[in-house]
Amino acid sequence: MPFSPDPYAALRNAARYVRQFRRKTFVLLVDGPMLGDARLRRAVCEQIALLWTFSIQPVVVHGAGPELNTPFDAMSAKVRMDLLADLQTAGVPCVGLSGVDAGLLKARRRNGEPGSESSWESNKPNNYSLVGDIESVDTRLLQHLRTGDYVPVVAPLAGDPSGTVYNASADTVAATLAVALGAEKLFFLLPTPGLLRKPEDPASLVPQATLTDLAALEQEGQMSDSTVSKVHAIRSALVGGVTSVHLVSGMLPNAILEEVFTNEGSGTMVLREAPARGNG
Repeated sequence: MPFSPDPYAALRNAARYVRQFRRKTFVLLVDGPMLGDARLRRAVCEQIALLWTFSIQPVVVHGAGPELNTPFDAMSAKVRMDLLADLQTAGVPCVGLSGVDAGLLKARRRNGEPGSESSWESNKPNNYSLVGDIESVDTRLLQHLRTGDYVPVVAPLAGDPSGTVYNASADTVAATLAVALGAEKLFFLLPTPGLLRKPEDPASLVPQATLTDLAALEQEGQMSDSTVSKVHAIRSALVGGVTSVHLVSGMLPNAILEEVFTNEGSGTMVLREAPARGNG
């Protein structure tokens, strides 16, 4: 009979990561094709469900999806409901909300946006075409939900004291919440394997990087606008105290789990600075 490897070896290896991350917060941004493709969305939800089962505390931020212009048009509402439904099917007790709920995210109009205080039409409440920058965060609602073991699913909208609602960058919202919640990890799910040195070459994956490395890559000028946005959010998260940021594929069914529970990982891990070498 051929030698059979220990069928529990992988479980034993994963157990140490489970112990390490139990009760820690992971913020995950789900966007783009991962929202619009039912198969990809379900795979992401199943991975989030496993994190939750292991007593990791996920907080999910979602974008508007690949075909949408504003977060709360009819199609976006369906995408959001589909995400919540898939999480529920995977066994996750989740609650959908936006940054407007309970004053979670407060914003101000981005400089240069059209309209003025005298233009009532462009400033009236429920005009979701406005873009805002996050000014403050109140995590009490999220903490209350997490105390009940619910998983918050947050849409990137924010309000101001006048009742105006703003679109906010999903990258920025994810990073801002990760900092405010003292998250252990922030995940960006991508249509690529991770951060690529050459945008069109999957073989140019950068498995680990620091903020210095990101600055050098940005200086090379090969990053897409969407990647630059994420780099700025990564920098904000790490400087704000998040332990690590991970860019992983949302196109592969187990990329998140491989990144969390294996030594090799599956995408790009970004740290504030290179880990100190041991003395031995």
